[in-house]
Order: sequence, then structure tokens, then C-alpha cells
Amino acid sequence: MYFKRLRDLREDHDMKQSEVAKYLGIQQTVYSRYERGFQSIPVEHLIKLADLYKVSTDYILGRK
Repeated sequence: MYFKRLRDLREDHDMKQSEVAKYLGIQQTVYSRYERGFQSIPVEHLIKLADLYKVSTDYILGRK
């Protein structure tokens, strides 16, 4: 699922959840729920994360 990829991307970029959450303008606890798959990620956050990590949204979602 995409939530594992979110964590892998964040760790590959040596970022903390709090840093990514600040970039998205949300609380760290909300971002943590995205990574654990407890909350769906809004499209606007998905796009911002793709821009941050310089990958496609399809990559984050696990689509080839």
C-alpha cells in the first residue's frame, strides 16, 4: 500500500514526520495516520508530497 512508500520516501530523504507535516501544513499526528494507513491522504497532499520527493503520484500510490 501507499502508506509504506510514504514512510520509505520520508526516511530516504532523512526527514522526520514533523518536518513533512509542517511542509503539508498539518499536525504530525495527522501525517502519522497517513503513514500507518489509518487515514486516507487527500489528493492535494499527495501532489505536494510527489513534488517534495520528486516522484510521480503513481509511484507513491504503488502504480507502475
